Amino acid sequence: MPVFTPIPHEQFVADVLALADALRTDPDWRPDYLIGIGRGGLIPAVYLSHAIGGPMLSVDYSARNEDLAAPALARLAERTREGARLLFIDDINDSGATIGRLRAGLSSAGADAAHIRFATLLDNTTSNQRVDYAARTIDRSVTKDWFIFPWEAVAPDAAIEADAAELPDRIA
Repeated sequence: MPVFTPIPHEQFVADVLALADALRTDPDWRPDYLIGIGRGGLIPAVYLSHAIGGPMLSVDYSARNEDLAAPALARLAERTREGARLLFIDDINDSGATIGRLRAGLSSAGADAAHIRFATLLDNTTSNQRVDYAARTIDRSVTKDWFIFPWEAVAPDAAIEADAAELPDRIA
């Protein structure tokens, strides 16, 4: 049975503020747009947008439907070619699969990689992708908890357990 670890709202807000501080202290880079990655990155992106006073957009990746995401990624790639800096936000960089797919999709759409960065609330140090900003880090070879973010806490227990069961290698 996995260990379910709820993240209290206060910790979530502290994590968002940590990301905001990291962005404020980066003198060489400020995002023109925050891009919330659907589904887990949408709420953190809204909060971060308010914290730094920047506009927010979104890209839906929760359904893993490339046909829905590709047009949005193409438009975002075009913006990077015009000089816009995009910060993609997700709740957790666990395996790196989502970030890897986004990077590949943006690259094939001709995005300027120098204008793209990623931020997460939690960053797994053993992920196959790196993020530019992380509020906190975990090591999945040590920490096997299934984290429950505040917006997920409203889901029925069976749904949370089913989500965790889809990825047994992360929590075993």
